[in-house]
Amino acid sequence: MAYTTIKKPSDYFNTKLYTGDDVDGREITTGFATDWTWVKRRNSTNSHIISDSVRGATYKLDSSSSGAEVNNYDGGHLESFTSTGFTMGVGSADFGHLNATGGTYVAWNWLAGGTASSNTDGSITSTVSANTTSGFSICSWTGDGSDATIGHGLGAVPKMIIHKHRSGTVQWNVYHESAGTGGYLRIDGNNAWSSNSGFFGTAPTSSVFSPGSHPYMSGSGNDNIAYIFAEKKGFSKFGSYTGNGSNDGTFVYTGFKPAFVMIKNTTNGNNWFILDNKRTLFNLADDSLFPNSSSAEITNQPTNYGVDILSNGMKMRTSGDHLVNNNNASGNTYIYMAFAEEPLVGDNPATAR
Repeated sequence: MAYTTIKKPSDYFNTKLYTGDDVDGREITTGFATDWTWVKRRNSTNSHIISDSVRGATYKLDSSSSGAEVNNYDGGHLESFTSTGFTMGVGSADFGHLNATGGTYVAWNWLAGGTASSNTDGSITSTVSANTTSGFSICSWTGDGSDATIGHGLGAVPKMIIHKHRSGTVQWNVYHESAGTGGYLRIDGNNAWSSNSGFFGTAPTSSVFSPGSHPYMSGSGNDNIAYIFAEKKGFSKFGSYTGNGSNDGTFVYTGFKPAFVMIKNTTNGNNWFILDNKRTLFNLADDSLFPNSSSAEITNQPTNYGVDILSNGMKMRTSGDHLVNNNNASGNTYIYMAFAEEPLVGDNPATAR
């Protein structure tokens, strides 16, 4: 059996950097028919722009805010998804969040399954765009007040779920297999993992997941969206590690050279942070953006966010600072989500940075 079924990871996930120009309708080419795009302005304190093909490109959510989704956001919004990327529309107020002249931006892009379809595997019918090859699906549904099950379409057990009640001003909620059931992390907050039986109370299966009985998750009439990930060898990894407090830090094996890494301390209240292979081209990788904050990119912070990106995983390189909690505090537990630039072995084997 082949080491990985995905020979070219950038056909399914890609990071795109661009500079704003204030042009309405501008297309950003990602290399595939994007289904989920997450944009952040790097050089200013602007909202995260999260859009997907299931809700519709013009509907924006912000990972740093508990706010409801907004259609045709005044600060700039996605206008459409195309066969090769996405286009952007000018907001009535300004274009700063997405395409302002002088703005530098990063867009993280995932391929799901294109046009969504109904899924009746759960107790509530969901609308799902699923890619079983890459292990990623986008799932929407309307709650009925019950502790429901929701079909996700992956045909494999999800390792991570990112959920938002679309129409309410309530927190984001994250399930990660390594953190366990009966609790949550908030991607819009820096909280440690919180135990609560009303959130993700039952482990997901290869066909359904259980959001939980809490009104944030299953309130009657609530419209919901979830981004759901199953692990695929050589392409994605969702796991945990324990920090050692040393600049000769913990090594995390992924089986590929990471193109994207998101890390969260589940023991203490510290920022989520994202590293990628486009914003930092060499080790240490230490240019960080924070899903739970609108802050501009933090650059050249090796003692706070330093990670070596390797051909087969990543090694933590932070110590001697109170912010070591962000990725390598001794005895602290961290969860991560990672996507590949190159698999460790295969037609295009990974090389060192």
